[in-house]
Amino acid sequence: MSDRHEHQHGHAHHHQDRRHHRHSRLPHRLAHLLTPHSHDTADKVDSALESSARGMRALWVSLAVLGVTALAQAVVVVASGSVALLGDTVHNTADALTAVPLGIAFVLGRRAATRRFTYGYGRAEDLAGIVIVLTIAASAAFAGWTAIERLLDPRPVQHIPAVAVAALVGFAGNEWVARYRIRVGRSIGSAALVADGLHARTDGFTSLAVLLGAGGAALGWQLADPIVGLAITAAITLVLRDAAREVFRRVLDAVDPALVDRAERALRAVPGVQEVGELRLRWIGHRLRAEVAVVVDGEVTVRQAHAIAVEAEHALLHAVPRLTAALVHADPAHAPGEADPHLPLAHHAPA
Repeated sequence: MSDRHEHQHGHAHHHQDRRHHRHSRLPHRLAHLLTPHSHDTADKVDSALESSARGMRALWVSLAVLGVTALAQAVVVVASGSVALLGDTVHNTADALTAVPLGIAFVLGRRAATRRFTYGYGRAEDLAGIVIVLTIAASAAFAGWTAIERLLDPRPVQHIPAVAVAALVGFAGNEWVARYRIRVGRSIGSAALVADGLHARTDGFTSLAVLLGAGGAALGWQLADPIVGLAITAAITLVLRDAAREVFRRVLDAVDPALVDRAERALRAVPGVQEVGELRLRWIGHRLRAEVAVVVDGEVTVRQAHAIAVEAEHALLHAVPRLTAALVHADPAHAPGEADPHLPLAHHAPA
């Protein structure tokens, strides 16, 4: 591949074939040119680092907002003795603290790959996502337990206007944080940050339960707060289901099928690619990696096959969002009547 070709695409390719050119034997060149290559682009890596910085910024901002919200509610809890508001305050505090494991995951994700962790530490985000899902589950259990306890043992609430204002503050703070985290999480492809945003939304629902309960208490109906609390617990359970689905799909290397379709279309549009073989996409944190085999004409030279593989890789990197690395292997098309060497042995056995 020429230097002009490299500069046109803006990619820094580190080819081991520079060493192979020192050898005159053809097998050395074949071993390099038909071996999968990984062309990590500088702009994609910079974008990935920027996404981690955006994730950290989202965590710190939301931590500050929820911290102020929980502190304001705690003051009202002391004055009013509201058990429902106490539960909401605990939820907000727990939601703020979920930024800790996710922040650790973002910091780990910036570390370079090692000989032990050859893919880097991006998977730490998946572990943080599991912690967040468990935190949402604990919040749902605590909300349900608090509502049932209040239903069995109704207590008068003092300073109802202050409780109502604190509930509104809690809802506003949590909803703002939820929208912010979800927007940034989807933008950078972080399922854990999206799950954290959904957790903030559950606490906003709990704040609304406190508000409705305060309204019922003001009207003399003390059971209003626990009944609404049970309904909100059911809503939290639905949010928990969605967050758990998203996180565990990521843990199992699930990707949006639309991304696979997009990658295949980009590969088939590359001149020289006759067919797309096995294509795999996987998330590592909030970054995508791809592995693909493309079928090329078996009569082309090794250098031509290599050039086609490089073009296929460039097409993937430009077409698939948040894709930072791809390995492309060029397979020669088999001649008519010749068994396909890439099929399993069972397909070659005579009937």
